[in-house]
Amino acid sequence: MTLGVIGKKVGMTQIFNEEGLAVPVTVIKVDPIVVTQVKTVETDGYNAIQVGTVAAKEKHLTKAQIGHFAKNKLENFRHLQEFRVDNPQDYTVGQQIELSVLSDVQKVDVTGTSIGKGFQGTVKRHNFSRGPMAHGSKNHREPGSIGAGTTPSRVIKGKRMAGNMGNERVTITKLKLVKVDSENSLILIKGSVPGSEGKLVTIVPSRTKWNV
Repeated sequence: MTLGVIGKKVGMTQIFNEEGLAVPVTVIKVDPIVVTQVKTVETDGYNAIQVGTVAAKEKHLTKAQIGHFAKNKLENFRHLQEFRVDNPQDYTVGQQIELSVLSDVQKVDVTGTSIGKGFQGTVKRHNFSRGPMAHGSKNHREPGSIGAGTTPSRVIKGKRMAGNMGNERVTITKLKLVKVDSENSLILIKGSVPGSEGKLVTIVPSRTKWNV
């Protein structure tokens, strides 16, 4: 993972491009992001920086977190996250990460927690085809056979069945970065991104082979 930003999903809207066409975009609000720890191969076994965002009260944090921030003379943050970097020596504790890290980026990968859909059947959860809808059919939306009876006489692990849908970590790659508004701390990304409004998402530049 390369250095990116963490923002809060505001919602969706549309803008008009140079050709006058409406482009659906997701608006991401980026709160101040501060480096809270620098990790190196010598001290931690790998190169990375830890960043914090969204101010928090002490009552919402553990003693370990409070001590971590107090040690580095930083304000309290609700959300901490690491970014793997190749040049940790270029960062210092207390440094603020600017939106300029995305200024020359065309496509990004967005990671967030998808909206939970509760317990769903196989048609909705795995896009199974339904059975005949005629009156004699007894298989409209049922999953059908889930395995042989005598051999192996059990359900194979990983079988696609009904169950909880959504509420999991999802990454969507190669989304077009439409606009970076540094003045208002906003990012506009074409299309939808995982998660509901108000949830945090991570935005990083797409890998080189995708950034075309």
